[in-house]
Amino acid sequence: MDMLTASASKMAKPTMRRPLILAAIMAASFMIAIEATIVATAMPQIAGELGDLHLYSWVFSSFLLAQTATTVIFGKLSDLYGRRVILLVGIGIFLAGSILCGIAWSMPSLIVFRLVQGLGAGAIQPVSMTVVGDLYPGHERGRVQGWLASVWGFSSVVGPLVGGLIIQHVSWAWIFWINVPIGIAAAVGFFLFLRETVSADARSVDAAGATLFTIAVAALMVALTQAGASDGRTTAIAGAVCLLSAALFVRQERRARDPMISFALWSHRSLAAANAATLFSGMAVIGLTTFLPMYVQAVMGRSPLVAGFMLTAMVLGWPIAATLGARNFARFGLRRILVSGAALLPVGGLAFVFLSPERSPLLAGLGSLVMGLGMGFFSTAAIVLIQDSVGWAERGAATASNLFARNLGSTLGATVLGAILTASLAWGHAGSLEQVQSLLRGHGSAADVLATRVALGQGLHLTFWGVLLIAAATFGLSVFVPRAALKPRHPA
Repeated sequence: MDMLTASASKMAKPTMRRPLILAAIMAASFMIAIEATIVATAMPQIAGELGDLHLYSWVFSSFLLAQTATTVIFGKLSDLYGRRVILLVGIGIFLAGSILCGIAWSMPSLIVFRLVQGLGAGAIQPVSMTVVGDLYPGHERGRVQGWLASVWGFSSVVGPLVGGLIIQHVSWAWIFWINVPIGIAAAVGFFLFLRETVSADARSVDAAGATLFTIAVAALMVALTQAGASDGRTTAIAGAVCLLSAALFVRQERRARDPMISFALWSHRSLAAANAATLFSGMAVIGLTTFLPMYVQAVMGRSPLVAGFMLTAMVLGWPIAATLGARNFARFGLRRILVSGAALLPVGGLAFVFLSPERSPLLAGLGSLVMGLGMGFFSTAAIVLIQDSVGWAERGAATASNLFARNLGSTLGATVLGAILTASLAWGHAGSLEQVQSLLRGHGSAADVLATRVALGQGLHLTFWGVLLIAAATFGLSVFVPRAALKPRHPA
């Protein structure tokens, strides 16, 4: 590994190639980012045609399951074999899954093909961010990651619009096939301009560790997504499989010559503290994006357009703060910007605790904006700090660990906060689960609508308190992140 570090990947003529490589990264990121919003827009029509409505949520869960389970594995493989080959493989897998999704003949087949897409996303997202760490020094990297954050913001705006137009005028298959030209353009860019020299030393792939890790994470994701199901049998079985696989994985990694996950790397103080805070930040953000639109529409009685604008405020704040933070890394230091961003999360979370049907939705927009600014400062500083804490030969694994923490946090947050809402409705208003569905569809008598709106408002307030506490925990954990000097320039 020391020899691999010494012969770290060197990009030919990096100054000339960097804008072209960055364009390929942005194209690949846009392909994944727009997939989330465009599929969500089209799924009601797709489910109406394919049937099996009870499997609806698994169209999204299968993608997230595969992406989360393989993020760390592909990050490690990029350290062993280089970034370009893993990116090209990831794009190939993602496009194959996209083409198959377009020809899906049933809901189970669509779920399987979405899982294939998730495998590709698990390679593209962490490795493309690692390439940014290879190409750009710390004082430039935050600005670049601000641009990448704006790609996600742009996709959240245009995704529903494009999805609606496709559903209205052409086949829903184009929801997935639209990825093909974008992915091909990104692959061509990486193939032509991303040049690396990787050590030719013998490399050992910990296949057993990778397999056990995938099984453990997949079982954990199944247990989390099925938590609260009718009999709980699936959750119990998945939990048992997760524990057994995790125990075998730890045993395997301790004796592997080149382990898939280095416990020494993951226990590094900078990585451990930043990733712990990142996990809780992912929980807070998913709570906001999941439950705020429901509150604005069902409790405050506002239109879906207004609810969308409330979340857009967060999407706008994120890249703005990322850019501002990057310009001040050298002036204030990575840790100070990271902690300042984490401190903004509970400040923004306070706004949602004070929401009520009588208040202006601008209060929700203000809270979203502040939390977006906090995430922009926090996430950008966290990834730069993590990447600068390790060498080239460990940067892929370190970057992937941060994305894994955020994805796992999103799943945990959706499960925990969703359970809080469900328990509140069941305890405070008998039969409200069914009545909430009627409220969201605009059905029910005036008396039922009023009672259900009150019960839903109370339940959502509890979830907003949960978001606030989780955001406060993010700030508390960020304090333990050590100071880190900003590296002036990387060998690449």
